Amino acid sequence: MTTFVTFEGPDGSGKSTHLRRVAEALRERGLDHVSTHEPGGTDLGRAVRELFLSPRCRTEDGMVEALLVFAARRQHVREVIEPALAGGRHVLCDRFTDSTLAYQGYGRGASVDALLELDRLATGGLRPDRTLLFDLPPDQALARGQSEKRRNSAGGLDRLDSERLDFYSRVRDGFLALAEREPGRFRVIDASGSVEETHAQVRRALEGLFR
Repeated sequence: MTTFVTFEGPDGSGKSTHLRRVAEALRERGLDHVSTHEPGGTDLGRAVRELFLSPRCRTEDGMVEALLVFAARRQHVREVIEPALAGGRHVLCDRFTDSTLAYQGYGRGASVDALLELDRLATGGLRPDRTLLFDLPPDQALARGQSEKRRNSAGGLDRLDSERLDFYSRVRDGFLALAEREPGRFRVIDASGSVEETHAQVRRALEGLFR
């Protein structure tokens, strides 16, 4: 049985680091899997990601952002995620629809109902089996997202990293509201501690999921 797991949360929360750790654990167990991310995962997705995050492409319209992301997501689902699951491979994905709902819905103010309809059209209703939400207080998320380490590795802040504290707060509220709405799918991870403390929670959240 294949499993589709998504890793959600603000940039700097450690979700990408822990996805790589989970992928390594699956390799050690000999479990076939695909690691991917959004926006990205395909040639189209990578082109959209560059456009989406570029400081040159200024927009605060959540629907403009969402339409870009959902176009990339549809290609990602068709080209990467669905074939992997159909072929018996587990899928680990850094961000999926919950990020769009949190950032463009709660963060930017786009209609969540409209975003859910776009999701139905783009993904055919594909839902993760398990979602790990790496939760951080907004001030910590802001500090990590705008840290010198991220500036140095990325060559400067992208559009979302450079947002203000109130935006980070709305996004966090959105993620937590989504988790409260679907407690069977979500596992909320306290990402404010050390990498090892966080990963211990990740292991517990995924215990018994991969077979």
